Amino acid sequence: MSNTPAHWLAKQEPSAYSWEQFVADGKTAWTGVRNFQARKNLNAMRKGDRVLFYHSVVGKEIVGIARVDKEAYPDPTATEGQWVCVDLVPEQPLKRPVTLEELKAHPTLSGIPLIRQSRLSVMPLETAAFEEIVRLGT
Repeated sequence: MSNTPAHWLAKQEPSAYSWEQFVADGKTAWTGVRNFQARKNLNAMRKGDRVLFYHSVVGKEIVGIARVDKEAYPDPTATEGQWVCVDLVPEQPLKRPVTLEELKAHPTLSGIPLIRQSRLSVMPLETAAFEEIVRLGT
């Protein structure tokens, strides 16, 4: 197993929890995930992994970079099942949000999980895709 941090993308509706609120809070438990594949992804996250914060539904754009601060633990909002959450801390906003349309039109990003599995709330990203998205947002 590599010590190199992995990269992820987490989606959230800004009307429910925006990047701005996340920054104001300084840290959050990423709770409420109720999808088996997304749970598997949460369980794979390691402290120090970097996470792109995507505003879904409204905006449809990547707005910032966060970091995993605490690895998977039981989700306190779950009333049944073995759901987990992780703690995230904001690192920095992107200087310019990267829109879903830009991602779809980009020759090397059009195949990322956000495009292929648009309903998945937590997904892995290849390092090259993560770096290209960050580059587009600067």
